[in-house]
Amino acid sequence: MKVWSAVGSAAPHRRDRYVLEFTGLSERPEYSEDELESALLDHLQHFFLELDRGFCFEARQFRMTEGRKHHHVDLVFYHRILRCHVLIDLKIRAFKPEDAGQMNFYVNWFKTNMMHDDDNPPVGILLCSDRDGTEVEFATAGMDQKLFVSRYLVALPSAEKLRNFLEADRELIERWISGGPCLVEECLANCLGGMGGTILESPF
Repeated sequence: MKVWSAVGSAAPHRRDRYVLEFTGLSERPEYSEDELESALLDHLQHFFLELDRGFCFEARQFRMTEGRKHHHVDLVFYHRILRCHVLIDLKIRAFKPEDAGQMNFYVNWFKTNMMHDDDNPPVGILLCSDRDGTEVEFATAGMDQKLFVSRYLVALPSAEKLRNFLEADRELIERWISGGPCLVEECLANCLGGMGGTILESPF
């Protein structure tokens, strides 16, 4: 199993419009990491679906059981163009080496238990975000790197787009749920940077 950092990708399929929706969070001076993580996952789920590149949502907190142990991956999509599962795992902290091993386990589990004969191998996207920045890693279950770069990275959002989206989104969510000043247009413009989107309306 190898984990590669993203190397950039072409983006032939883009939505002309992307609107970020904020729901279910009340203004208050304190919030937990669980609340922040849940809000970010909500927006990541919408982000992938709004990309209009073949992502089909399958599950949230998908449970994998090995023996008596249960493991959960945050988001599971099926990509109808790549014909593979795409697993998303989010950590609200800096990257740790064991995170890559955990994602590798998820990808291998899906490869063993969820792949059909006409499916391609699954791919995992690990996102680790803290106040100092965001790291994006792709886990590929031992897939040949040339195949991954030539086929998968063309259809998946690049590490740079994911990093920019998550950092801008986190900043906006933290301002919103802490009751601080929230410059909606400015933050949404940051989220949309490089995605070819336009701001249609304020969600507030």
